[in-house]
Amino acid sequence: MSNVNDIKKAEGVDLLVSFFDLTQFARCVRNRSAQETFELLYDYYEFAGELIEGAGGRVVKFIGDAGLVAFPEEAVSQGVLALRNLKETGDAWMADHETPCRHRIKAHFGHVHCGMIGTRSEKRFDLFGETVNTAAVVRSNGLAITPQVFRKLGPDVRKLFKKHTPPITYIPVEESHQDP
Repeated sequence: MSNVNDIKKAEGVDLLVSFFDLTQFARCVRNRSAQETFELLYDYYEFAGELIEGAGGRVVKFIGDAGLVAFPEEAVSQGVLALRNLKETGDAWMADHETPCRHRIKAHFGHVHCGMIGTRSEKRFDLFGETVNTAAVVRSNGLAITPQVFRKLGPDVRKLFKKHTPPITYIPVEESHQDP
């Protein structure tokens, strides 16, 4: 499969699955109106979506200041680079919008079952399985990928990460070893 957006019927596939959220977001928007927060997230969703979709990924869903994204197996390296880009440029984007939040991103690779699901009148794409659950609980202070993701990376992208234990994850070489 070359594009996660091509999935129309429920099926099992191997994907790079990533969750991200913004640290301290509630504190950062505490003094903003609901409309101001909505407008900020409206622009942020478009910003993040362009980064993810531009690398061949799919935004599965946004939930407030968090998101779930997926990339096809053929695009794991591009997906990880897009996640690094989201971390770096996304933190700067938030600061430029007077919201000094930092991205916390975690990713895992494996088998999922995905497709359109929902109420009778409104179905949306979603994905399920142990891979999704594992991605959700990876510990991260910035960007962390599991060994399953690391093994799928090309050698040039692998050089951007170092082993971080325990449990084993890989973090960008410029990040310090700190547990959340």
